Amino acid sequence: MKYPKEYLDEIKTRLKTSTVISKLVALKKRGKEYVGLSPFKNEKTPSFTVNDEKEFYHCFATSEHGNIFDFVMKTQSFKFGEAVKHLAQLAGMQPYMFSKQDEEREKKWKEYLSIYTQCVDFYHNELLKNETYSNARDYLKDRSLGKEEVKKFKIGYIEKNPNFFNKLKNEFSEQALIESGLFYLDEKKKIYVERFRGRLIFPINNISGQPIALGGRIIENLDYLAKYINSPETAFFKKGSNLYNLDSARKLSNKLDHIYLVEGYMDVVGLSKNGIENVVANLGTSLTDRQILTLNQFYDDIIICFDGDESGYKAALRAAENSIKELKPEKQISFLFLPDGEDPDSYVNKNGKTFFTDFTKQSKISIHQFIFSHYKKQTENNPSSMAIFEKKLRSIASTIKDDFIKKYVMEYFLEKIAELTPHTNQNKKNFYYKKTIKSLDSTKKIFKDSQSLTGVELKEYSLLYLMINNLNLIQENIHLVDNIKLFTEVNTQIFNEIVSILKSGEKLTVNEMNIDKQLLDKIDKFAPIKHLLKNKSKNEYELIELLDDIGGDLKNYDLENRVKELELKFSKDPSEATFNDLKNEKKKQNIN
Repeated sequence: MKYPKEYLDEIKTRLKTSTVISKLVALKKRGKEYVGLSPFKNEKTPSFTVNDEKEFYHCFATSEHGNIFDFVMKTQSFKFGEAVKHLAQLAGMQPYMFSKQDEEREKKWKEYLSIYTQCVDFYHNELLKNETYSNARDYLKDRSLGKEEVKKFKIGYIEKNPNFFNKLKNEFSEQALIESGLFYLDEKKKIYVERFRGRLIFPINNISGQPIALGGRIIENLDYLAKYINSPETAFFKKGSNLYNLDSARKLSNKLDHIYLVEGYMDVVGLSKNGIENVVANLGTSLTDRQILTLNQFYDDIIICFDGDESGYKAALRAAENSIKELKPEKQISFLFLPDGEDPDSYVNKNGKTFFTDFTKQSKISIHQFIFSHYKKQTENNPSSMAIFEKKLRSIASTIKDDFIKKYVMEYFLEKIAELTPHTNQNKKNFYYKKTIKSLDSTKKIFKDSQSLTGVELKEYSLLYLMINNLNLIQENIHLVDNIKLFTEVNTQIFNEIVSILKSGEKLTVNEMNIDKQLLDKIDKFAPIKHLLKNKSKNEYELIELLDDIGGDLKNYDLENRVKELELKFSKDPSEATFNDLKNEKKKQNIN
């Protein structure tokens, strides 16, 4: 069976050609194209070009030419079906299985698309031609929008008492029309009503440019109605996975490296009318991981610009805390705050494109600067408040998925906190200087020796130190160490020896066990937990809790290794079985 054209088109639109090819070929930007050394021939001068706009590559040395599917097949020796599965996974799409359910879904998708296309076309033409729609046209005129913007964004208007449902039911079932989300049953009158009656409608397209939902705005000041509404979620429309105007804005990524993310449809239309077309809007929900990942496929800098009021600021803060985890070394997320009471539409209409772009360059701040600044304003100059402040920033930084970005954001936060508390930090320096001056040489040696140990070895030393110094407690709660796995050979042998003796019921001291004294000295010397337990008596509950924490850390280390192995395996063998194994291990990571 053939893959549906719509499925293949969506893969192509979700993935830039250069993104796929750059995984195997080092590319450099040259004008509108990218160039690199041919993957099909050994060469010193680049003859290989990639054009994102036209979605193809061409090798002048070998005449090889094609799209992303061709490239994957030729460079990785994949068959077409394997290439589709590989690229679908890269695009974050579900694999197409060719089951009866998939066939049925494909049929429903075509029906759904036809309903929306007819609805958008009908009400767009009504707004342009129907003389009775003067109230809607006057509203657009008051918002400085003319026929050009209406046509470009295919804006429509649905009158208060439409009968379009009756026209559509000649072609589609009532169930299909209800499932589209465009209509609902009025229980009192027992008639089907248009959800967007009395509203301007803005078609929400998928990434391929096909209408899959609507956004609606009232044009009368009626307090009992929401100003904006969206289509409800359906089998083919998920708010958190789509962005308004992305189908058009993505095409500009060859010329521009940044994109504006705004709150409303009118903001997108207003900016576009003023010549700023690299703009999208989220759909009335908090910003999602999926939306950030989608934008990162096309742009290096996402500039989030919400309304300049309290609700806009709160939305920006939620967006910052949720999206910082997706930061990557080559990507940026910035925030642009407008004067109070302004939104992007009103601000650009008042000041024009040049002023708006200059204002962006001068006023945008990076995501980590915004987060620090916000929580600093909430902080009072006392130890308790500063402790809460630092704890919050550490918690936010710890959510970042990329380890390099996580490291530098954490360092930024801690350095900024240190600037706020210079007296405290100076005292710390003096204190440590006085306490350690006598044993500086030995401290240096211990530190140097510990640098050669891995993080997991130090964690294992802590586990063994805890066991060795609490043999009776561990023997009484031996089940706590049953599923713990160690990773270094020597430490594993010591661990197994201790567990074996404790399970036998023997009452031995550590010196009576058959364990090399030098190894015991090394554990005593380097176990980090030793410093936590020193001079502090811990009750049994706290000791068991520490043991549980260390066991959990070692389990997570095992899971991380397993995930890395499966990711490597999947890159070479993108089978469904490997994918499912990888998904299950990642699920365990989230649970832990």
